[in-house]
This record gives sequence, C-alpha cells and structure tokens, in this order.
Amino acid sequence: MPELLPRSPRPFERQDLGPDAVASGLSENAHDVWTRRLVLFLRAMAVLSMVKGLYHWGLVTGFIGGADEAFEVQTLAWQTATIYFAVIELVAAVGLWLATPWGAVIWLTTVVSTAVIELMFPAIYGGGLIVVGFELVLLALYLVLAWMAARERPP
Repeated sequence: MPELLPRSPRPFERQDLGPDAVASGLSENAHDVWTRRLVLFLRAMAVLSMVKGLYHWGLVTGFIGGADEAFEVQTLAWQTATIYFAVIELVAAVGLWLATPWGAVIWLTTVVSTAVIELMFPAIYGGGLIVVGFELVLLALYLVLAWMAARERPP
C-alpha cells in the first residue's frame, strides 16, 4: 500500500541542502557545525565592516570630527584612502552578510589594504600596529573556520 504522507528524514540522516540553505545558515545538519560557525563569523564581520564603512562616510561628510579635522583640510592621500575604505567596506559588508565568495574576497582585500596603508604609509592614518594585529587575528580566524568548514564537506 503506498504511503499517503511523505517520509520525514531521520534525525541523524544526512540531508543534501542547496547552496542557498548553507549560505543563509539554515542548515539543520549536525555535521555542518563548522559551516554554521563560518557563516556566523562572516555575519559578525559584515556588521564590523558596516560600522567601519559608515565611520569613513562620517569622516567624508563631516559628521565625525571638528573643523580642524575636516575632510577638505586633509592631505590628498588621506582623502583617497578614506573614500576607498568608505566604499569598499560597505560592499564587503553586503557580500559578507550574504555569505558569498565575492564578499569574502572583498573583505580580504580590505584587510590587506588596511595592513598595507598602516605599515607602508604611516603618514596617512598613523601606522597603528594594533590595527594591523587585530586585522591579522581576524584573518587567521577566518582561515581556520574556512578550513574546518571545507573539511566537513567532502568533494
């Protein structure tokens, strides 16, 4: 006799989910722990990138800083870097929130750009080694999470 109701999956049965389910973090599979952690990390980095991008836009528009720190009185190098980060951080935030590969690439570009500007051009933002160290810790954490998530999904 045919079943009238579709068979529900067993609690520990492996389910093949599409890329949308994994990207949105909605996977209910107990084996996808590292993938869910990676998506959570990407969402946290999206929030951080959004805050950083809005901070840079605040500098450009004059909402942040006084008259002597206005965008117009800064050097051309400072203005260029500030506009660059104002745009790229917000683009990275969107891509990271959606957990897309291009979002991670744009975010990695911001991390490398920040390190290069802080270390090689200290006259622009002051050469803060703390900023570079923080960015490198986030990069290392991303690499570990991505590695662990890739290991739980066989090819």
